[in-house]
Amino acid sequence: MTIPADILAAYAAGRIPDGVTLSYLAQSRDKSALVGILFMVCFAGILMVLRLYARAFLVKKVGFDDWLAIVTLLFYVTFVVLSVVLIHLGSGRHIEYIEYVLSMSTVRETEVLDFVAHILYTTALFLCRLSGLAFYFRLTARTSKLHKSILVAGPFLFAAYLPQLFLLIFHCSPVTGLWPYSWQPGADDYKCLSWGLVYSVNSGLSLACDVMMFAIPAILIKQLHISLKNKIKLSMVMFPGVFVIVISAVRIWLVVKGQWASDGSWAYSPMLCVENAEIACTLIALSVPALKPVFGNIFSHLTEYTGSNTRSRSRSAGILRSHSKPMTGLGSQARDDKRLLNWSKLGHDDYEMMPSEVSVSQDPSSPRAKTPGIRVTNEINITHGEERPASQQSSRPSSHERTSHDVASKV
Repeated sequence: MTIPADILAAYAAGRIPDGVTLSYLAQSRDKSALVGILFMVCFAGILMVLRLYARAFLVKKVGFDDWLAIVTLLFYVTFVVLSVVLIHLGSGRHIEYIEYVLSMSTVRETEVLDFVAHILYTTALFLCRLSGLAFYFRLTARTSKLHKSILVAGPFLFAAYLPQLFLLIFHCSPVTGLWPYSWQPGADDYKCLSWGLVYSVNSGLSLACDVMMFAIPAILIKQLHISLKNKIKLSMVMFPGVFVIVISAVRIWLVVKGQWASDGSWAYSPMLCVENAEIACTLIALSVPALKPVFGNIFSHLTEYTGSNTRSRSRSAGILRSHSKPMTGLGSQARDDKRLLNWSKLGHDDYEMMPSEVSVSQDPSSPRAKTPGIRVTNEINITHGEERPASQQSSRPSSHERTSHDVASKV
């Protein structure tokens, strides 16, 4: 193992005690943490670009949740930069490295940077969760209980954010950006809460907020009047946030390990990686539903291409089946289909798009209707809500059906 120059210089200056080996001080998990952090920010950034492209150019409507996501991304990128700097300064090395190798000025610098970085981290998560609430807000019916619950969830997030912020700012008296070690000069000048206590409380509040945030889509999907198959499909789109809950729980474990282990700083680099992943996964989870216009168009073009090769072969078989099966099944099939989520419109105009149903009817006045056998005309009636005869298509659907369709089409 190659010994870094800063360790050799500290050894030559006599700052390293006899019981600490140079190879131990040279151990590092910085590279894996940096790879994880940079991968997550790049992946989240790409999805955010696709999301904004879909909203601005395909849907042509950028919502309040999208603007909050943009602000979150700015805070997140800043937090990534500070995380990389902290790792390069040695904050994630063994505690002996920090105590014996780093200069006191560098130690103070890492403490201040950590203070600023975690204010940014806490704020980024708060803004990202607000973006998620704004997204769920426009999915729910205006008169539903879930809609009112989302209005209550906003103040709850803010109430959880304030103690997180105040614990970080006022962790010492007098107020300082330092997290002084017991062996650090001037540590007796401050009366401070322990780093682990502050971060444990903040992590617990963060986990509670994450559970609340991703319980909302579970309730939303449960209330939809659609088939179980389509509920499962929608869950796959709406529930990447489950990983956020897992990541938040892992962060609590790392904080506890970092504070109450003898070599607490050894868990710092993995913790920074987990914190970056928490912000990235929250952004990703809230961006996935908005990507349907991008990938949906690609898949629809592929379907049209492959379908054109088999359409001519299946046409004759379809005609035979239409003669062999009674047309009375069309009515019941349309009634079943009216509750299905229209996935081809997922991610389009959240306020105006409604799922469509297609019914094929027979014109009794047509000359062909008087001849024996079954005839199918080309008349296609596009309706919203309840299935109705063509003469009643101007009537409004029931409020129960409008609510289910509104929620399904707004996603």
